[in-house]
Amino acid sequence: MPMIQAKVTMELPQEKRDVLKAEFGKAISLMNKPESYLMIDLSDKADLYFGGKKLDKGAYVEIKVLGNVDAGASSKMTARVCEILQAQLGIPGDAVYVSYFGTSNWGWNGSNF
Repeated sequence: MPMIQAKVTMELPQEKRDVLKAEFGKAISLMNKPESYLMIDLSDKADLYFGGKKLDKGAYVEIKVLGNVDAGASSKMTARVCEILQAQLGIPGDAVYVSYFGTSNWGWNGSNF
């Protein structure tokens, strides 16, 4: 039941979307969550500002999970997300924010888990 939403400042051609989908799919295991339930939302050409300046290359990533967010797992996930964004899009880690949200209520297929 995880969800990864990533907003990036540059345009994402389909081949980059496919790579990010695959890499985030592998990385979600760091949160002890299965890729088989992972939903991903990739938004490109976002206007992101940091320290009052518009970022040429930057990203904001939200990771939502059913249950509590483990601090150790989220730390490993942040490192991996930054590695993926640097390798695939050239976004430096100091231009990436990653936030985590856990919930006890998550609906799917007409009911809640």
